[in-house]
Amino acid sequence: MVIVRSAVDEIVRHAKAESPDECCGLLLGNEAKIDTATRARNDSPDPARYRVNPEDHFGAIHAARATGRRVVGVYHSHPRSVASPSPTDLAEASYSEYLYLIVSLSGHDEDAVHTGGLRAYWLRDGRAIVETLRVEP
Repeated sequence: MVIVRSAVDEIVRHAKAESPDECCGLLLGNEAKIDTATRARNDSPDPARYRVNPEDHFGAIHAARATGRRVVGVYHSHPRSVASPSPTDLAEASYSEYLYLIVSLSGHDEDAVHTGGLRAYWLRDGRAIVETLRVEP
């Protein structure tokens, strides 16, 4: 999967702004390329978990459709742990057709993709399937 640099930068900025709480957002594009990361409100009462605000989710769906794109995934942060799905992430993954990006702020430099701080997964049937990300300008 290709992701544009500006989307990666936005995800990292969002994670840093919300830390130490988890942040979340939506990924827009098509089946081959993520071209936009849009922030969503985190409706979880637990700062160590995330729940995408439904209004923000529907807003992203409408914005994507208006420009010939679609919501292709969700991102969230792990401020103090690795960029791997937690048992909660696996259990609560609601959209098997969505790609799930996790950004870790734990010990990674600014180039999160190449240092392991940003990883992508398909979360299906309680399993995580790794998806390779390639960054384009």
